[in-house]
Amino acid sequence: MVMPRICPVCGKALDGDEVWLCRKCLAALPRTRYEEVDFNTMEQHFAGKVPIERATAYFFYEKGSPYASILHDIKYHSTPGMGRWLTARAVRDMQGSHFFDGIDIVTAVPLHRSKIAHRGYNQSEYLARGIADALGIPYVETLEAVRPHSTQTHKGALERWQNIQGNYALKKETDQLAGKHILLVDDVITTGSTLIVCANALKAIPNAKVSVFTLSAARLE
Repeated sequence: MVMPRICPVCGKALDGDEVWLCRKCLAALPRTRYEEVDFNTMEQHFAGKVPIERATAYFFYEKGSPYASILHDIKYHSTPGMGRWLTARAVRDMQGSHFFDGIDIVTAVPLHRSKIAHRGYNQSEYLARGIADALGIPYVETLEAVRPHSTQTHKGALERWQNIQGNYALKKETDQLAGKHILLVDDVITTGSTLIVCANALKAIPNAKVSVFTLSAARLE
């Protein structure tokens, strides 16, 4: 018995030419369009904490929204390929904004080896590779998670920040990245604490520039 492919947002069976989402749900994707706004809400989130070039997220994440299932499936239900497909699509959709212009390499927020052993993959790596493939530039593992941390899901901003201090470090073989413009990729931004720590680590590379992309974003204030 062959089970039909289902849209994770509405539950409709996908047509033959629909890939991961049905056309209707894909058209209604709640885009942030941050990349079209100078000093957007996401970039303001990093101001005074770490110097970045630019930042954007593809769509809004809201708990309880049907679109939240996209992130949940990518992260926990062994469908990272959907994330890779979505980020490649994001590159196409954002082409007119020039957000990706000048990016030299793409990297991902790393997972500790214990979490990879449990989950089987790092979903952020799949997202980053989708962008790298679409842009025709290298994906490079620049960071490592040096110690595990407890889940961030139910923590407040201060607890999230305290939870991840000292968690991430540069890999030793990053000398060749001096002067490069690095795109740091993650699945979602909520408080931004993880991305700030990772971006600060990348800024230790001589003359490196850092921009940030996330597949989704909570409503930032």
